[in-house]
Amino acid sequence: MKTAVITGITGQDGSYLAEFLLEKGYRVFAMVRRSSTEKMDRIEHIRDQIEIRQADLFDQLSILELLKEADPDEVYNLAAMSFVPTSWKQPCLTAEITAVGVTKMLEAIRFVNKNTRFYQASSSEMFGKAKEVPQNEKTPFHPRSPYGVAKVYGHWITVNYRESYGMFCVSGILFNHESPRRGFEFVTRKVTDGVAHIKLGLAKELRLGNLDARRDWGYAGDYIRAMWLMLQQDEPEDYVIATGQTHSVRELVELAFNHVGLNWKDHVVVDQAFVRPAEVDLLTGDASKAREKLGWEPSVNFEGLIKMMVDADLKRLQRQKEA
Repeated sequence: MKTAVITGITGQDGSYLAEFLLEKGYRVFAMVRRSSTEKMDRIEHIRDQIEIRQADLFDQLSILELLKEADPDEVYNLAAMSFVPTSWKQPCLTAEITAVGVTKMLEAIRFVNKNTRFYQASSSEMFGKAKEVPQNEKTPFHPRSPYGVAKVYGHWITVNYRESYGMFCVSGILFNHESPRRGFEFVTRKVTDGVAHIKLGLAKELRLGNLDARRDWGYAGDYIRAMWLMLQQDEPEDYVIATGQTHSVRELVELAFNHVGLNWKDHVVVDQAFVRPAEVDLLTGDASKAREKLGWEPSVNFEGLIKMMVDADLKRLQRQKEA
């Protein structure tokens, strides 16, 4: 039986990854921060199958103690201050968690067991003002937010530990990936939840920012499979994970409203409060390397993803109304 430690397990990716690893027979340790209000809803259904331990990327000693107890074969570092607009309001905190926290984890692995394989969650936001379209593993980074900058640090420190200490450390440069478990602050979930509220008569309008922003959106369940595949290879390498197709927020909105038989123009209000200080350029991923070396392909297309999310939000709100 293999053992894995997952940071950020209470988030979208962490919950899907935990399910995936349990199905593969792993023993799964969940690293969670001490909090006065536990938010475990995404992993409640598997809580009795995982081993939850309190530790913090701020606290080196707590990480060391967790790694000594678990002695993991694999560590997946998914913890981050992951919402880009918040990184503008809390840039220093973003740097501490999303950048320096990666170093603390790598140092702990180096100290406890250098043979532990490490996955770092990198991001397409590192490309920011992209130098080329589409972006691949060799495209230069030009981040356009404190979050993107912190992710660049986390990416390069992972490369440095691989090259300097011979550790099996990889970064997955994941483009936007969504699901019914996506946080409500992200635009895809904001839209699908908003559509569900309007369809059920619980709201009348949906306020959004830049409708022309385009993203390469995939399904989170597909992307966590790529994370695992990266750690099963003979050699540690970094990979771009993406669909290779982009869609605008306007397309997202139109598809979601059409799915429930509504006209988006009757309900969407553009609000400048939701426009970023610096917008990223066209982010489109070239996942050719992942297809060739990992045998990875996305299984859910954009239309199927948005319909899945709208349906899930409708069901959730209907249950709440009936409760």
